[in-house]
Amino acid sequence: MQQQFKPLDDLPECASVAVIGGGVAGVAAALFLAKSGIPVVLFEKGRIAGEQSSRNWGWIRKQGRYLAEMPLMIEAEHLWREIAAEVDEDIGYRQGGATYLMQTDAELDLRETWLAKVKDFGLDSRMLSASEASAMLGHNAAQAQIKGALHTPSDSYAEPRLAVPAMARLAQRHGAQIFEGVAVRGLHREAGRVCGVVTERGLVRCDAVILAGGIWSRTLLENEGLSLPQLAIVASAMRTTAVSHVSTSTFGASGASIRPRTDGGVTLARAGAAQFDIVPAAFQHFGAFLPIMRSRWRIMKMRAGASFFGPLGRRRWTMDQASPFEAVRVMDPSPDAQLLKDVLSAAKTLYPHLAEARMAESWGGMIDVMPDEVPVIGPVEGVPGLVLATGLSGHGFGLGPGVGKMAADLATGARPQSDPAAFSGTRFNRKAGTVLSQAAS
Repeated sequence: MQQQFKPLDDLPECASVAVIGGGVAGVAAALFLAKSGIPVVLFEKGRIAGEQSSRNWGWIRKQGRYLAEMPLMIEAEHLWREIAAEVDEDIGYRQGGATYLMQTDAELDLRETWLAKVKDFGLDSRMLSASEASAMLGHNAAQAQIKGALHTPSDSYAEPRLAVPAMARLAQRHGAQIFEGVAVRGLHREAGRVCGVVTERGLVRCDAVILAGGIWSRTLLENEGLSLPQLAIVASAMRTTAVSHVSTSTFGASGASIRPRTDGGVTLARAGAAQFDIVPAAFQHFGAFLPIMRSRWRIMKMRAGASFFGPLGRRRWTMDQASPFEAVRVMDPSPDAQLLKDVLSAAKTLYPHLAEARMAESWGGMIDVMPDEVPVIGPVEGVPGLVLATGLSGHGFGLGPGVGKMAADLATGARPQSDPAAFSGTRFNRKAGTVLSQAAS
């Protein structure tokens, strides 16, 4: 029987660090704090990994990473191996490799350019010929019109629904206190410094707070008078019935991307395809996100509807009032059924072993996105005691342990292994009004 998390009536009066959010970044922060002997308490409004941290693709990749993320991703890869070895259950962690298929000259140029830029990181990434790539898929190059592939044998993957809860149980064994079903309504400050969190069940004092709230981070910060250029998009994914695998690798292509699963099927999705629900914050940060929208306008759907007035819409509450985090314990958006039908069809064209595969389950997830698609990790200027670990932008599962470890180090004054400068919230253009700052009333 799996170990359960803390009962609701057992909240501590204080801890050294309080973590808000039970996704991969928050859980990792709690784990590394606990392993260092630092008293830590984590609050999750719903359930551990109930949102995007259990709904992502499960890739743990260096391949294709932004250069700013690469040192942290290399660190995260080592941490994943340690975690997989230390948990007492199978989390589906496999070093099966990652492969990006290229079907156009433009894709070929893009991958070759990336490979040249990361040569100083000592990766094992290499270009495959059309015949090599096709052999991995089980057909010939002419059948799939493949021009080549980028392949990284050392990349890996895991089962998100298994990995993050297992990581939380590991953190608990090291002494972390983890609470599900307890929402944090806001921050407690004294003399301008954050020194506690106000939960729906009362105040818990601490020396520092790590906000790893995913899509909810901006909402909490706005109620605290702070502005963060973070929006949310809905992505869809599915799993198939069991298939005969011809490779251990994950595969990415413009039509469909796949990851082998421990249940014998594959996880299927399409990179970049998402739905953007307009909320009030979209107008405030529209200029910052315009480049993303322009580059993906063919595959991104924009929608205005009830979500404008929903829990991610900007509003105010006091600490003695119920918050949006209590109104929606687990955000569970509907998947795009037509998109997934198209993805399955594209996948069967690319991957012959999926010819008889059927959709077994589909789901939607909300991704917290930053304008440059790079996370924000670090202290908040002018708000001592508060550290952010948010905006993982759809590629945070693999990066998660590194994000959590960096946030834990910054919250306790330790020196992170990777340089945190690239992840500072002050990197955004102040003229565009998108820097993390005091929000306009």
